[in-house]
Amino acid sequence: MKPLQSTLLFLLVPLIKPAPPPQQESRIIYDYGADKLEETFFSQDYEDKYLDGKSTKEKETMIIVPDEKSFQLQKDESITPLTPKKENDEMPTCLLCVCLSGSVYCEEVDIDAVPPLPKESAYLYARFNRIKKLTAKDFADIPNLRRLDFTGNLIEDIEDGTFSKLSLLEELTLAENQLLKLPVLPPKLTLFNAKYNKIKSRGIKANAFKKLSNLSFLYLDHNALESVPLNLPESLRVIHLQFNNITSITDDTFCKANDTSYIRDRIEEIRLEGNPIILGKHPNSFICLKRLPVGSYI
Repeated sequence: MKPLQSTLLFLLVPLIKPAPPPQQESRIIYDYGADKLEETFFSQDYEDKYLDGKSTKEKETMIIVPDEKSFQLQKDESITPLTPKKENDEMPTCLLCVCLSGSVYCEEVDIDAVPPLPKESAYLYARFNRIKKLTAKDFADIPNLRRLDFTGNLIEDIEDGTFSKLSLLEELTLAENQLLKLPVLPPKLTLFNAKYNKIKSRGIKANAFKKLSNLSFLYLDHNALESVPLNLPESLRVIHLQFNNITSITDDTFCKANDTSYIRDRIEEIRLEGNPIILGKHPNSFICLKRLPVGSYI
């Protein structure tokens, strides 16, 4: 009996095999929407079933060569396009100049145009450079500016509307440039300085200062004016017109010819020296003033 039992056991052993792994695993994953995982399992099945006996190099080649879609995706992820440089990139300006708490100092840095400014800028000092022109675009997106100083540049031209959006601008200095005429000025100015230019009377519109009800300091000395600008606002305290070509003034230049009781009590200083005019010949022109202008009377 023992030999017969051994023979039966030997015949039964090959029939007892572990159950094969379920073949629906990749399908189940696909049903849940995991497309990438299905492709991974499919590649693995392909290797197991069809690449047995082939070289490892062939297997690797089959696996790593991506299709066109995958290659494009890989290309898109690996090559990140450079962000285009913004026109108002703040970093170069603040490296070239000094930016500090809303103030930008660009003095003697040899620039020939207004640099892009941080949007929060309130004060710009761009003195002693080579700027030749100011445009509306220079300040279009900087609405909080309160002071601009362009002393000692080469400015010949200022576009119309350059300061039109600067409703908060209080001080504008254009001294020591090459201006022949004045631009339209913002309404809230308290100080305007354009001394040492080449401005003639025809370069100042009749109402250039009329609506500037906050203007206290006006510096137009060392220009080529033939007359005192018209319609100077009542708010003025200091008027510098020395060293021009002013040859005459009238009773209405500073006072009101038809109102002898009118007193212009805010004016503290008027300078007219260095002009070809004898102030003593026009006594009624200063009757409303508390102080006589500085100049020649004889």
